[in-house]
Amino acid sequence: MELLLVPTVKPLNGCSLQLPVPKSATRRRSKLPPVRVSTTAFISPANVNNGMALEKKKHELLRAVQDTQRGLVTTPEQRSAIEEALVSVEALDAGSPLDLDKLDGTWRLNYTSAPDVLVLFEASVRLPLLQVGQVFQKFECSGQSDGGIIRNVVRWSIQNLLEEQEGATLLVSAKFSLLSKRNIYLQFEEVALENIKISEELQALIAPAILPRSFISLQILQFLRTFRAQVPVSGPERKSPGGLYYLSYMDRNMLLGRSVGGGGVFIFTRAQPLT
Repeated sequence: MELLLVPTVKPLNGCSLQLPVPKSATRRRSKLPPVRVSTTAFISPANVNNGMALEKKKHELLRAVQDTQRGLVTTPEQRSAIEEALVSVEALDAGSPLDLDKLDGTWRLNYTSAPDVLVLFEASVRLPLLQVGQVFQKFECSGQSDGGIIRNVVRWSIQNLLEEQEGATLLVSAKFSLLSKRNIYLQFEEVALENIKISEELQALIAPAILPRSFISLQILQFLRTFRAQVPVSGPERKSPGGLYYLSYMDRNMLLGRSVGGGGVFIFTRAQPLT
């Protein structure tokens, strides 16, 4: 075995003595990996407190709008409380540039004060057979730096004719461009009606289960399932309608927006991708 002599040790009697140490032991010690301490294990108490405060304010905002039927039924006191809670959340993200990769995806409407959206909810109250289901905004802008596509999706139905709440889809598509850190400009392009799902009662009327399904009845069912009507809102001889939209707050699960010019506010939460 190879030996390595360590520095001389002098006992009290004055004699010197060298202690042999195996080189293999030295090698083993020298090959020990360095100890690494992860800095991610240390979280600033200030960051924890800020995160907790943010989640509390977001929860307060959602709680303030939960009994308003997405903005259809509100009192002046409720609107004042909602605006106060909205501004409180917006203040925590003021000035940050908009991240289009994070904006990309589907957002569900929880509340709005926009008249052009509230009129849909009012129609469902005045017309008993009309049902307005979920309303979404779908942004398609992943990997982009200056804009993308936005699709306003309204799920609706007619009682006894279409499937409940999601019997058909109204789709309003627009291009949007990023004007500044938070302002986007929308240019509407098309309104479409699609994804018609007829009720079991209507299917039975068209093609009764007790009778052989004829070619014509099957063609009618297939036509309704694949039906899509679209109306362009822009063209070479007419200017596309547009609007300015200010995205005042965004994180991984909440999106707040304001339609510039008094068009109302919008509160969205992240939703699963639409199929």
